[in-house]
Amino acid sequence: MKVVLALDQGTTSARAIVFGHDGAVLSVAQKEFPQLFPQPGWVEHNPDDIWTSQISVAHEALAKAGIGGKDVAAIGIANQRETTVIWERATGKPIANAIVWQDRRTAALCDQLIHSGLAELIQQKTGLVIDAYFSATKLAWLLDQIPGARQRAVQGELAFGTVDTWLVWKLSAGRLHITDPSNAARTMLFDIQRGAWDDELLKIFNIPKSLLPEVWPSSAVYGDTGAEVFSTPIPIAGIAGDQQAALFGQMCIKPGMAKNTYGTGCFMLMNTGSDRVTSKQKMLTTVAWALDNRLTYALEGSVFVAGAVVQWLRDGLGILRSAAEIETLAASVPDNGGVYFVPALTGLGAPHWDPHARGAIVGLTRGATGAHLARAALEGIAHQVADLLDAMQQDATVKLTELRVDGGASQNNLLMQFQADLLGVPVIRPQITETTALGAAYLAGLAVGYWGSSGELEQQWRPERKFLPTRSPAEVSEHRDRWKDALARVLL
Repeated sequence: MKVVLALDQGTTSARAIVFGHDGAVLSVAQKEFPQLFPQPGWVEHNPDDIWTSQISVAHEALAKAGIGGKDVAAIGIANQRETTVIWERATGKPIANAIVWQDRRTAALCDQLIHSGLAELIQQKTGLVIDAYFSATKLAWLLDQIPGARQRAVQGELAFGTVDTWLVWKLSAGRLHITDPSNAARTMLFDIQRGAWDDELLKIFNIPKSLLPEVWPSSAVYGDTGAEVFSTPIPIAGIAGDQQAALFGQMCIKPGMAKNTYGTGCFMLMNTGSDRVTSKQKMLTTVAWALDNRLTYALEGSVFVAGAVVQWLRDGLGILRSAAEIETLAASVPDNGGVYFVPALTGLGAPHWDPHARGAIVGLTRGATGAHLARAALEGIAHQVADLLDAMQQDATVKLTELRVDGGASQNNLLMQFQADLLGVPVIRPQITETTALGAAYLAGLAVGYWGSSGELEQQWRPERKFLPTRSPAEVSEHRDRWKDALARVLL
């Protein structure tokens, strides 16, 4: 029986997972790569580090499963989104470090665009709010700052891509310069209604169209890997941005279904089907995936700092030796002791979109301990997710009946229980929590006929644990009111 190989290229590490026909994980390999912080607010990756770490774990995962390239039916790719890479078409050599989605260097340019009255036009075309999060201002910055880059781009010498495009270029030995709508929709250059790059947006950002990749469906046979990459050509057949891949991996394939991924940030997506819901609450309208010549849309809310706050408690404050310790420490006290932690360490995402906000810890007394701070940090993650859902339900006029969860912090039972309490609906963790990679695998497998239909895949999704709400509405209301008071102190 053949397998599907998923490449899950994240913000801090590259992973590769081999899946069997029943969706079971057969092997996993993971490798961290360097994070570069050249200035405050700047975050970069070396594109070659992204590639070398990803291809090394791909080979490692196959070796762990005891198989070779000939046993792989297809490769699917899920990737950190918005991160921006430019390279030379002739050599495949990057002309600069990748600017990562977390990077805030173009916040002032975004402010200029907003003040120029472009917010409504850009939201109408792209479904996005103007923010440094997205690729367009990063790409414009690189073209302006790298000597000769804009002229070389006009002459067709350079290629732009988000991380999916970069990986496919390398996997195909430079034969494929492509992306899918779920990633294109995150650039602020893509008309999500027409499903195409937009000339008016390209003019606004002064970006030559010759830089851009061709847009293919999220599930299709794009081409094969180069012979030198694996021992045999393997079809590259699925691409989705990591959050959209997780939505598909969670089998949230019907309108109104939602998932939240607890990673470095938090990302909640709600499937809205063929309806492109325009948000009045500063949610993002985005493409979930393109299947069967049809776009599926989603509402998305992004929390910039989730698991990253646990890393900060470990590395910045030193109150944890490992991230896994936070649940035990937080559970050592019965409540937060009146401490609320707004983890706006890199600004605030949806629904506030305040890049200038900074973190705050409020309610400290002489009795506050590191355990209270740890609990407040976990609760701060859950409150941010509740803020997203409040806004999303106003937009979609849909009452959520359950939230499917994944990502590293979804293993934290204390956090999941508090999340269920705040939302007032069951929080469900699946048996297979590698949903980002699984979604990429599903998209690739569908393209080559490894799986027959999404209906077949629905049967593979199974819950591992359900967290049911236990707190009274009055208690939840008090928590939410005090959170909103703390939040107001950081919004400038």
